[in-house]
Amino acid sequence: MVLGIDSSAITAGCALYDGEKIVAEQFLNTRHTHSETLLPMVKSMMESAKVTLSDVDRIAITTGPGSFTGLRIGISCVKGMCFGNEKPCVAVSTPEAIAFNFVQIDGIICACMDARCKQVYNALFKSENGRITRLCDDRAIAAASLAEELSALGGRVILAGDGAELMSAFTDGKYELAPPTLRFQRGSGVCLAAEGKPDIAASALMPSYLRLPQAERERLAREKAN
Repeated sequence: MVLGIDSSAITAGCALYDGEKIVAEQFLNTRHTHSETLLPMVKSMMESAKVTLSDVDRIAITTGPGSFTGLRIGISCVKGMCFGNEKPCVAVSTPEAIAFNFVQIDGIICACMDARCKQVYNALFKSENGRITRLCDDRAIAAASLAEELSALGGRVILAGDGAELMSAFTDGKYELAPPTLRFQRGSGVCLAAEGKPDIAASALMPSYLRLPQAERERLAREKAN
């Protein structure tokens, strides 16, 4: 049994996966603070499914890229659950979790999250015959540069993630915009992406930011100017 959790952006989600099917899932897109909603949501889902942490074999969490605060909240919650219950963790890339929403839909999945300043966190995946294949590493890339890269691809391209609408604007609506039910990272995608990934200790679970925090970038810019 895998418990999958995501709090890497404005949405939050959790799911239970028994290796064959998604047993339960909850999803929020309310812009409420994850520190207030994440653990109550997980608890509510598990109570509804009549599952306890003792039934869970591993806990998977998106480790980034994404919101600095959201990632810290989710990872801290999972560390606490795993330390207290001696459970292994699984680190899942946020774009990969998005891509696994499309495991039954063939095409190129362009997972993109709004990184501000006209940039997106992005990775490209190929979904074909029920398999997801990564085409590039997770990265922070200018939306304009990604638009140029997409123009060189052939076939069906699906834009997903909270940066999908931004990319759609940069590409003049040329590519398919994923429907809202599949667009954002979900707990079920985290569970599916975790299959085959190694277990790690809670102490080794760390966020992957890709960029320095804004305050750090501004400090370095001031130092460079002086």
